[in-house]
Amino acid sequence: MPQKHKVKMEPLDDAVDHVRGSSAGRLIVEYGDYECPYSRQAFRAIERVERQLGEGVRFAFRHFPLTEIHPHALAASAAAEAAALRGQFWSMHELLFRRQRALEESNLRCYAAELELDVALFDSDRTSAGVLGRVHRDVQSAIASGEVRGTPTLFIDGVVYRGGYDVAALLEALSR
Repeated sequence: MPQKHKVKMEPLDDAVDHVRGSSAGRLIVEYGDYECPYSRQAFRAIERVERQLGEGVRFAFRHFPLTEIHPHALAASAAAEAAALRGQFWSMHELLFRRQRALEESNLRCYAAELELDVALFDSDRTSAGVLGRVHRDVQSAIASGEVRGTPTLFIDGVVYRGGYDVAALLEALSR
């Protein structure tokens, strides 16, 4: 019987990707959209999995803003990347998902202030070529995988995962 082809994603680049957790842990990579309610559900489940497994899991987030259906998704991704320039990616990531219904420009500026970022610099950074290029890099890696068509799309240890993104399903997949 022929072996089933497993689609692989572009490997992590620790100098560029947003990664947390032990390098010894199983790796979950999410291609997500801050305005997508399903990405928010995955965010919540992955947080619980991280708490439960601790050092047994590593998590990376890559941007895949669905701009055709989510008008604030690209701006939210740019806000996360602007915060990343100041060492605040994960804090902004959490705020964007927890306050998903409030992603207008004024909200993003408030989140930057809440994180004690220089708001004028934040505004400049999020429209910069570097920040937009960083988001574009993630989108291009998603397209290159041939498997990312919506959000969230998860990869476990580099292989596309098509199961549920609730806590139980993720724990089951990670135990294999």
